[in-house]
Amino acid sequence: MPEVWPRSRRGNNAYVTMAPPSPDFDAIVVGGGHNGLVAAGYLAKAGLSTLVVEARADVGGTATSEQFAGATVNVCSCDHITFRTTPVIDDLELSQFGLRYLDLEPNGTSLAWSGGPSWAHWHDIDQTLDGLAAAYPDEVDGYRRYLRRAVPAITTVLAAAAEPPTLRSLGRLALRRRFAGLPTVFRWGRRSAADVMRSYFTHDALRGAGLVGGPMVWGVSPELPGTGLGALGYAIRHVARVGRPVGGSRALPQALRASVEHHGGVVRTHTTVRAILCANDRVRGVRLDDGTEIVSPVVVSAADPGRTFVEWLEHPPAKASALVARWRAKEAEDGYESKIDAVITTPPVLRGSDQPLSSTLTVTPSIAEMDDAYKQLRAGTVIERPGLFVNVPSLVDPSVAPPPIDGVARHVLSIEVLLTPYRHPGGWAGSTEPRRWLELVDGLCENDLLSSIESYRVMTPDVYEREFHLPNGHATSFGGGPLAALRSKDPELTRYETVVRGLYITGAATFPGAGIWGASGRNCATVVLGTRRHPG
Repeated sequence: MPEVWPRSRRGNNAYVTMAPPSPDFDAIVVGGGHNGLVAAGYLAKAGLSTLVVEARADVGGTATSEQFAGATVNVCSCDHITFRTTPVIDDLELSQFGLRYLDLEPNGTSLAWSGGPSWAHWHDIDQTLDGLAAAYPDEVDGYRRYLRRAVPAITTVLAAAAEPPTLRSLGRLALRRRFAGLPTVFRWGRRSAADVMRSYFTHDALRGAGLVGGPMVWGVSPELPGTGLGALGYAIRHVARVGRPVGGSRALPQALRASVEHHGGVVRTHTTVRAILCANDRVRGVRLDDGTEIVSPVVVSAADPGRTFVEWLEHPPAKASALVARWRAKEAEDGYESKIDAVITTPPVLRGSDQPLSSTLTVTPSIAEMDDAYKQLRAGTVIERPGLFVNVPSLVDPSVAPPPIDGVARHVLSIEVLLTPYRHPGGWAGSTEPRRWLELVDGLCENDLLSSIESYRVMTPDVYEREFHLPNGHATSFGGGPLAALRSKDPELTRYETVVRGLYITGAATFPGAGIWGASGRNCATVVLGTRRHPG
């Protein structure tokens, strides 16, 4: 029986009975961030004619790099770890398309604002313990006890993230691993991350550093119940290797794009979607900002879910009304991360050290300060001693450095700052906060950092909103692990498919959504391909 389709493919909403139009593509992916590109890569490799549409001038979203003052600077973090735990690099042959990683050793250094020496993290456990014994001997036993629980747990989380989370998939995982790690995942998943860290460590340098990269990156207080898996940050560094793509983070989305195109996919930048079109109970394609409609039985949104369901979904079926209402009722979240990129003439040297910062330095507040930072977000203020990630990427990868002047090398300084509110009193444009952050870092250094700065730029939440299409400057991220995925009140965030047939979502808002991971893109493609093989 013929379906009901619009009379015109250019926005006329009069309906007539006619045969559905032939698709222009088997699948359309809206959003060229790394998860959208991963999903598109798998779909194209499986033989689906696939189109990726990206509103910006280039792919990658916040996982890319840009040119600034002659240097290559990363929009967000330059350290990749979870992405390297997935099979995506091999499956999509990204090495063939130019992706190459430089491993970091040590893979990080931590320092507490409250005092005490810095300490280094290494991939090798014994090497880490040796350094810890010199800096904080009383914490060595606690670190060993922590790893006995945390290493099996993070191994379980990474394995669970490799497929869509269901009771069946967790059951298979439990049987394969004889339940190794699952008890800790479930226990820690109910606790606060602060409580977990307090049960193993006593000093801010140990408690805090494991939390800045967890709950603070999620934009929440480590005291909140359900954040416990955010305390797994130390363990993952011993399970996987931290690395940086040669040429900056942009090398990853560029390799993904090349893989998509190698397998016959099409990537269109400067292309903005205005509507996701529906007919009967399913999607039928998208409409672009110039009115052009592109027909496809599959649409994958790798963009913000709220925008997808509330702003873009046109003529959704009646069964989607509850979905749309649920997302319309959600309170918009505000961004909370800022970043400074600077061109400098002399790399900073941490006090008490004789080496410049090559791996990332985490400067950590106390747990109480992190909790206060979360409370201050609504007031629009930043705590006196925020969480910082500081590094000089050009020391590890000279290809990102600006050209030397008169034979003198220049470098790139990167500083990420947490928590920095979107609604800052008086606006960010005239704020003195960014200069204060530079002064804070300068105060940690042996040498004069401030005088070595030639130029710098500041990325605050309002900039991320304006330049990267992030509502309120917030990159929506799915917090928590497999337990949170099973309990999610928004099943589309963990199942990837929606009540609208043919409409799927992926990206940082879906499981597992943390940084540069790519697992949700792979999982979404798995669901799309499985649905096509077993329709209905």
